[in-house]
Amino acid sequence: MDLADQLRNLFPDHEPDEPGNSRSEEGNDHGLWLQEAPIRCVYEKRKGKPVTVLEGYTGADSDFRELTRMLKRELHVGGSYKDDRIVIQGDYRDRIMDFLKDLGFKVKRVGG
Repeated sequence: MDLADQLRNLFPDHEPDEPGNSRSEEGNDHGLWLQEAPIRCVYEKRKGKPVTVLEGYTGADSDFRELTRMLKRELHVGGSYKDDRIVIQGDYRDRIMDFLKDLGFKVKRVGG
C-alpha cells in the first residue's frame, strides 16, 4: 500500500488535484513572487545617458533576475541586476510599468 492509497483511506471524500493542473501560489503564469508594496520605477541620468531604475522588490533574488531577463527581452535593450535594483538603459518607464502591471505587480512612478 503506497502513500496515495493510505491518504485515500484516511480522507475518502477528498478529490486530489490533477498533476498538470497545478497553479502557483502567486497566481500568475510566470511564477514570480508578488508583493504588498509597489515597485518604484525611477528615471535617472548617469553620465548624461538616461536609465530607468526599478527598486523595491521584496521577493527572491532569482525571481528578480528572471524579471530582469524578461524586461530586457521585452524591450530589446541592455540592462543589469545589481544591489537589488534593475537598471534598464533608456527611458522606458511607461512600457515597463505596463509590462509589470500585466504581470500583476503594483508599480509606482517616481519623478517626472
